[in-house]
This record gives sequence, structure tokens and C-alpha cells, in this order.
Amino acid sequence: MEERYARQVVIPEIGEEGQAALRDARVLVIGAGGLGSPILLYLAAAGVGTLGIADGDKVAPSNLNRQVLYDAQSVGRSKALAAVRRVHALNPDVNAIPYEERVLRQNGLDLVPGFDLVIEASDNLATKSLINELCVRSGVSLVWGAVERFEGQMGTYVPGQACRRCVFPSDPEPGTYPSPAELGVVGAVAGTIGALQAVEAIKVILDVGDPLANRMLVWDGLYAQFDVIDFDRNPACSICGDPDEVAS
Repeated sequence: MEERYARQVVIPEIGEEGQAALRDARVLVIGAGGLGSPILLYLAAAGVGTLGIADGDKVAPSNLNRQVLYDAQSVGRSKALAAVRRVHALNPDVNAIPYEERVLRQNGLDLVPGFDLVIEASDNLATKSLINELCVRSGVSLVWGAVERFEGQMGTYVPGQACRRCVFPSDPEPGTYPSPAELGVVGAVAGTIGALQAVEAIKVILDVGDPLANRMLVWDGLYAQFDVIDFDRNPACSICGDPDEVAS
């Protein structure tokens, strides 16, 4: 197995110690779709020891333009189970755990604290907001991302720093914004942001570099532009704010 990780171990920021840290890490990926596919493949390939895979959907034909975990034979199968099979085929040493359910408040409060890091790769705003809240309440770091059409964005929550709610103080009312099916997405855009989320996860696990805490990366693939937006933790944030400030 040493040969499998040879190209990583030679990197000064990783080495044998870092590779061991990846092996010992427990990462929960919520959403095994367009973002979750590259995230899971790259983290499995990197040797992350335990990958929780939470997704209650089944593979549909419309998924195949961007969800590279699956092939035509996967249509109709559980995404979580199909993802586990694909992860094991890539790296049998990874402990891939399927959760064939949508993460809601009730099960999420039990699920999230069992992991060192959560990666949010869902396709709806309600889930994104909930996962942010669960991670803040549990003191678990979070890498979140979103894509539509030719665009994507991502950021990182580290306990004590700004959370996603500090960037987006409220969600629009359901039914007042287009659905993912109406917006559409280029498959490679999901692949790009998902790969960046995987890099960010590795940085957080290894505690190297400069994670996107208190920052949001925005990518416009149509015009090949990356921007990083800085922001501060909001003391009055409804999720991570100071109790006295939130109450006022």
C-alpha cells in the first residue's frame, strides 16, 4: 500500500505522519451527487480512513451528466450503496459507511458528532442551512459548496469562526427561487467545485495551509474567474452568534 500513496507522502505538508492522519480521519459527506461524486472519489483515493455517505435518493438517468460515481447500470439503485461500492472498488482499505436517508434535524444531531469533518454536498438550501447549524451546534468543522449552470461557490466553517449563516443571513421562501432542475448545471462545474472541496477537506484534516474560514470562494466557469470574498463572523448571527447579541 505504500506505493498507492507515494505521490502524497513525498509532499512536505503530508509525509508519513499526514498520511496516518488521513487514515485515522472520519469524514461525513452529505449528498452523493454532482459535488459528492468527486469529493468521495478523491478522498477515498487519498486514503481517508472512514467515509460516511449520506443520501436517501436513487440514481436517475438525469444524474449521469455530472454524478461520476455512477454508470448506466446504477440507475434505480440506492446512491449511498452504489457510492460505497464505487469507493471500495477504488480503495478497499476505506471504511465506507452508507446512510440511506436524508439528513434531518432528528437524525443529524446523532450523526454529525460522530465525525471529525462534514462536507456538505447537497442540492437544496434547506439542507445546506441545516447542516451548517448541526455542525455549529456539534463543534464539527464543515466544508460546504454549491453549483449552478457555469458557477460555483464554497467555504469552510471552523468552530469559533464565521459560519455559512454569517454569509447568507436568511434563506428565500420555498417556491420563490428556481429548483436545481430548472437552473441546470454543467457536469464539469460540479466536478471542479467538488474537487476543490476535497482539497479543502484534506487541508482541514492535516491542519495545513490556509482554509477558507471567514472566506468564500466564488468561481465563474463561463468567464474563467475566481474570486475570494472575505467576511467576518457576525456576533448577532442566529446560528453561531454570541447569546447576548442574538437575544438583542
